[in-house]
Amino acid sequence: MPVAQTRALAKADRRSYGAPLSALGALMISTFRRSLGSWAVRLLFLVLVAAFAVWGVGDVVRMMGHDTWVARIGSRTFEPPEVQAAYQRQMAEVRRSMGGQTEPTPEIRRSVLNQTLDRLVTQAAILQEAQRLGLRAPDDAIRAAVYDMPAFKGPNGQFDLPTFQTVLRNNGLSEPAFLALMRDDLINRQLMETARVGVQPTPALTDALFDLQNEKRSAVTIELPFADAPAPPAPTDAQLQRWWTNHPDLYSSPEYRKIKAVILSPETLAKDIPVSEDDLRAAYEQHRSEYVTAEKRSAQVITVADERKAKALAEQWQGGSDWSRMQEAARGAGGSAVELDSAARAEFPSDALANAVFAAAPDTVSGPVQSPLGWTIVRVVNVAPGSDRPFDDVREELRRKLVAEKAADVIYDRANKLDNLLAGGSTLDQLPDDLGLAAVQGTLDQGGRTMSGQPAPIPGAAELRDAVIQAAFVTAKGEPPHLTEVQTPSAGGSAYYALAVEDVMPASPRPFAEIADAVRADWTHDAVRHAQETAAAHLLAAIKGGQSIEDAATVAGLRTRRTPLTGRSEAAEGVPAPLLRPLFSLKPGEPTMVETPDGFVVAVLGDVETPDHTTDPAGYAKLQDALARSLGNDTEIVLAQALRDRAQPRVNGRQLDSLVQP
Repeated sequence: MPVAQTRALAKADRRSYGAPLSALGALMISTFRRSLGSWAVRLLFLVLVAAFAVWGVGDVVRMMGHDTWVARIGSRTFEPPEVQAAYQRQMAEVRRSMGGQTEPTPEIRRSVLNQTLDRLVTQAAILQEAQRLGLRAPDDAIRAAVYDMPAFKGPNGQFDLPTFQTVLRNNGLSEPAFLALMRDDLINRQLMETARVGVQPTPALTDALFDLQNEKRSAVTIELPFADAPAPPAPTDAQLQRWWTNHPDLYSSPEYRKIKAVILSPETLAKDIPVSEDDLRAAYEQHRSEYVTAEKRSAQVITVADERKAKALAEQWQGGSDWSRMQEAARGAGGSAVELDSAARAEFPSDALANAVFAAAPDTVSGPVQSPLGWTIVRVVNVAPGSDRPFDDVREELRRKLVAEKAADVIYDRANKLDNLLAGGSTLDQLPDDLGLAAVQGTLDQGGRTMSGQPAPIPGAAELRDAVIQAAFVTAKGEPPHLTEVQTPSAGGSAYYALAVEDVMPASPRPFAEIADAVRADWTHDAVRHAQETAAAHLLAAIKGGQSIEDAATVAGLRTRRTPLTGRSEAAEGVPAPLLRPLFSLKPGEPTMVETPDGFVVAVLGDVETPDHTTDPAGYAKLQDALARSLGNDTEIVLAQALRDRAQPRVNGRQLDSLVQP
């Protein structure tokens, strides 16, 4: 029957029977009200309530008032599937960062979930403000951003659709979902990057930090080497025995564990994966940019049209003017002043300019030289040397990478077979020979050394070796082996192992007679150290009491030494490393005392050299840039937090708790 006729009949039915049904309904309700006082009706009512409870009305009532969203910010709600997907992506990153060796604890999972939700809420708050301001992200901008992402580029360095799809699939993202994230991110960046534009450190802040970083100090020191201390009286047997008893950790054999393990890795599969010379050559050409890189230079460049003005600017620059003054001078002369950051020769706008920059000595003003752009003056502020690793030098590295790439498909299939065998109760001795496994058996300590002190011969990458050693000391004796995956970035892939502990040999004290010579040497060194520490403490007390360090040294029959000037970031040659930190907190005349590997040092502050930023304009400008970036980051953080707070997000704790369950 046509739809129109059906609707017409339904309308006619309502007109024909509507009034009688209404009257009948009114009569039933009236009768029901008059009968409410009877016990029969009351009993019927209770039965109906019970039936509704049994058949689901109770569930509806219980769900009333419980929201299903995890968080809400403005009109935007985050439902469990969206938060769960973001959380799972973040957890995958955490597992990879942990090497896949251990399962994250409930505390780690809760922390990752909280961080994920906080990021989603903060991004939503920023997006709402950006949209309120009318910011948009055109499709062309999204396309350009996606095409420019290194993760989506193929072997030719261009955007590659299969690579793009693989990366999205590996991260649990569909293409529409990813593009939506990119659109939101571009809109957010417009707002946040605008907020940091123009953020610059004040001269006072830059000067103070420049002084802090570049201040140099020296010290006047008295050195008390252990080697110069008089030999202590020979210890008695009782003293040595007491020393041995009081330091059991120094004279105990380590705990050893006897293990049996099998390893599945690209290395163990290498014999089954041939790599030809042509394969190696092709891989080298494909990754040539990794092995052959051009020299890059950063330079400050001033260009003017008039040669006379260019010479005057060069003389001013060579006379010590900093970059900010030269920029103003260049503009005053009708020219331009630009900075070229880490550019190769081919990236310069003209061959003449490139030749001038790459011929100039670092940190010197060169020119003027004529170029198609005018008369140019340059100052090279940084040089990044190029590199050229020939094919023969990287042959084995390429072989390992190709084996790892080709093994990726094979290894997962064999890992599944191995996992099924172990789950079915097979022991490590019962595994077949065609899986490409390497067997490991032996005794080792917690440092991975055998009982003879040699490194245990565990094949594979360093990450795999560390995982096997760690597992050996957390696995109980007799526990059935199970397959564990380990991420091995150094080998470019993954590896697997299964391990069983056959025996545990606890740590035990070594007999005194066996290590008597070591005990005597340790006791003697401790006695010498104590004597020199006491002597240094007496010198420190004398200087604090008013003696000069020179007089205190003379009284003790020692000599003073003045160290060379040193900065605070790294001790100069001749400055004891433990002295560096206290040296920069000393006041004039204030002493300090430190222990070094060779003895004790008592010191007072010597010379203080305050830096002059006009003598290092490049370093000063670099610090300004670093401070500007740091302040810009702080501005973004403060703005994001303010927008988040203003939006007053709400979190549904009940739904959030349900997501973190393992």
